[in-house]
Amino acid sequence: MDWDQPRPPVSLLLMTQIAVDHGASAEQCLAGTGLTPQQLLDPAVEVTPRHDLAVARNLLDLVPTGQPGLEMGSRFQLSEQGIYGFALLSSSTLRQAIDIGVTFVELAFAMGSVHSRTSDNGDLLLVLEASDIPPSMRRFYIERDAASIRTIARGLSPKLDVIKRVQFAFPPPDEGVTHYAETFGDTPTFDAPESVLVIDGAQLDQPLPGANPHTAAHAIEQCRRLLESRRARTGVAGQVRNRLLAEIANPPALDAVADTLHMSGRTLRKRLAAERTSYRQLLDEVREHLAEELLVSARLPVEQIAHRLGYLEATSFSQAFRRWKGVGPREFRAGSTSRQ
Repeated sequence: MDWDQPRPPVSLLLMTQIAVDHGASAEQCLAGTGLTPQQLLDPAVEVTPRHDLAVARNLLDLVPTGQPGLEMGSRFQLSEQGIYGFALLSSSTLRQAIDIGVTFVELAFAMGSVHSRTSDNGDLLLVLEASDIPPSMRRFYIERDAASIRTIARGLSPKLDVIKRVQFAFPPPDEGVTHYAETFGDTPTFDAPESVLVIDGAQLDQPLPGANPHTAAHAIEQCRRLLESRRARTGVAGQVRNRLLAEIANPPALDAVADTLHMSGRTLRKRLAAERTSYRQLLDEVREHLAEELLVSARLPVEQIAHRLGYLEATSFSQAFRRWKGVGPREFRAGSTSRQ
């Protein structure tokens, strides 16, 4: 996890509201962060995962009973999630919504990670992990994410009951499981090997009431751009991306970039993996972004664009571009021109 990656203060605002509802103050919930309740209402203010963790710790101290993670996830509002929520709401099917949600989970207030896999009977398993979170806080964040997913599913299609089963990799709380049954519609399994939400495979391709393919495509592109810009500003990934941007016509090898950052190639790989990316992924992101800009705004032949991006042959560039966009560079340019 990149602990300094900027994000909107939606999560912090919600935690302060829960604290107030339980008799504490917003100022108490924000103690030690340097933030004020008024700042959380400013759309220009950004916070980081470090702030989120500090406020969550305060919240658990202020609300020592109950399950504030479940309460927070149950209050999740897609309408407050910006373009990320818009992309989910306009998805054609639950399967597409899950793909979008997992791909761009960094745009939500999730602190852990979400992975999906398909079971032998066709059900989809959403696996929740929080290995980057301090052990004392993992339960809170996993419960928060699980309840958020339940709330999202209801928001996408209130008539569908898509979550078949919930299991957590920690024991039940001493005060009982009433809140869990109220949140998920049934009592989860505890002390499981991993924390998982089981999604009914038979409902994955059911059309959603808000489906709008054109809107979804636009929102997905905006999500991609937003995520790219947030990642670019911080961490080792940002430094690698800047180096690639400066030398994209002849991209340096990973070891060469590592030398400029005063670390070994192995260490660089580990640092990038910790930020949920890789050297190859960063190179692809830089090339994709520049290719799009050059195709739309410049009148260069595709062959010249390919060479500017470090490809020896235009065919290699065309194959990569089709992998990124689903169409070749010439088709993309023609489509962009027709929309102008």
